[in-house]
Amino acid sequence: MTMMGADLAPALLERVTDTPSGFAGVEATPEWASEVKRLARMRNATILAHNYQLPEIQDVADHVGDSLALSRIAAEAPEDTIVFCGVHFMAETAKILSPDKTVLIPDQRAGCSLADSITADELREWKAEHPDAVVVSYVNTTAAVKALTDICCTSSNAVDVVASIDPDREVLFLPDQFLGAHVKRVTGRENMHIWAGECHVHAGINGDELQEQARTHPDAELFVHPECGCATSALYLAGEGSFPADRVHILSTGGMIDAAKAAKSSQVLVATEVGMLHQLRKAAPGIDFQAVNDRASCKYMKMITPAALLRSLAENSDEVHVDPETAALARSSVQRMIEIGNPGGGE
Repeated sequence: MTMMGADLAPALLERVTDTPSGFAGVEATPEWASEVKRLARMRNATILAHNYQLPEIQDVADHVGDSLALSRIAAEAPEDTIVFCGVHFMAETAKILSPDKTVLIPDQRAGCSLADSITADELREWKAEHPDAVVVSYVNTTAAVKALTDICCTSSNAVDVVASIDPDREVLFLPDQFLGAHVKRVTGRENMHIWAGECHVHAGINGDELQEQARTHPDAELFVHPECGCATSALYLAGEGSFPADRVHILSTGGMIDAAKAAKSSQVLVATEVGMLHQLRKAAPGIDFQAVNDRASCKYMKMITPAALLRSLAENSDEVHVDPETAALARSSVQRMIEIGNPGGGE
């Protein structure tokens, strides 16, 4: 530990241990929360937490939301330092949109299986095979991939982004195959090629589980993230009439919050990472929100522990850097998305 960190919070910092699965040794007590807030004020920092973070991290944050919404907040925040409690590509996106600010991620090891499912070199090769295609990349990608992208999209605006492209142009959609399949189904676009990537957590929420939950909860509403392997099953259930179509909602994480406030059922089945349940229950405390798969937990999101957040604020670590040229190219692909008129929520 640095001397500066030791002077700030000696008792808590001495307990921090570094383990392969993340920093440990500090519990989320009121003392911890008070110290985190004090350190943030001292550093002129704002704390952002993704919807999939641990509940205690969400509760101490200044802002909670999806990754793109948080990156926009980071760009507009008056604070000089952004502490992004999420996975690495999200902190990169915040840095891309806030190049002059210090962006910290409490544990730089917090990666993303979806973002890692395509590299910049793989995208270059794919583009070479389709030289006239328009590249549409989900925001859940690295800065290097965004820099090779024509236009970014989110899960809530992916359909609009693809629909805005000349129908005669080929589209390379990456990296999520389930979101891509959803967009292709809705737009009916035939000249759309989809990269075979996936989020290991969402891909693991399967159609059999969904159908069983729907069968045993016939009066519930269904919130399904389009990254889920069960999204097609949800639409099939609605299409064949075995589950009312008006109770099946394919939604981004931000869209789920809005839908929760408008839900008419007393119970909602949720197909996404389990961290989302915390914000849904806060948004609509009178509704019983249940996970379609209660094991759908992202180990990378959960690496942002109370110990990691305390350490990050005390020691000004881990700082996220994006090469200025890469950042400028990546920023252009995000800006093009915003210019189509529906920036949407994040993932």
